[in-house]
Amino acid sequence: MTKLVKIEKTTLKRFLRKRAIYYILPNVCFNFLVAYASFQEIGYTYFFAGPQSLARLTLPMAIFLPVVLTMDIIKRVIAAIEQESIALTVDSELNKNRFITKLCLIHGFVTGMFVLTCLLLAQYNLSTHYKLNATAMAILDAFLAGVLSILFTYLPIRKLKKYLSEPSLTVREIE
Repeated sequence: MTKLVKIEKTTLKRFLRKRAIYYILPNVCFNFLVAYASFQEIGYTYFFAGPQSLARLTLPMAIFLPVVLTMDIIKRVIAAIEQESIALTVDSELNKNRFITKLCLIHGFVTGMFVLTCLLLAQYNLSTHYKLNATAMAILDAFLAGVLSILFTYLPIRKLKKYLSEPSLTVREIE
């Protein structure tokens, strides 16, 4: 049995701002530490070659972070709306699970392909034996995690807004 935590009354904008802070801080710290520890172990890294290549750490993050954040933020916003903590209503015609699944898959695929393309272009433009600075690549990985955290806090809600509306007043509320 799961216990629902009561969410304070708030606006959607304030709710999203608070969630963005909760997402960005651990993602930036965690991704920096993992990348830094991995890259420092070998001293330098390459784009695709070697045991700790930039692609090996960055691509899974670029695919799974948008999926997890999209799923989490949509579920949290819908739960807050259902608890009447946010003064909006969700369209009853919306198949929530199908909407979340479709959006998660699209976000993960598009982001993964974009990051893969950027890595391939960077490798193509630099020599194949170019050694990447470990600290700089760890910072780049953390920066990407931060950007994805913010982007996928707000982007899913832009899609969800099509199914949100202001609640209509009942006769009792008007009196």
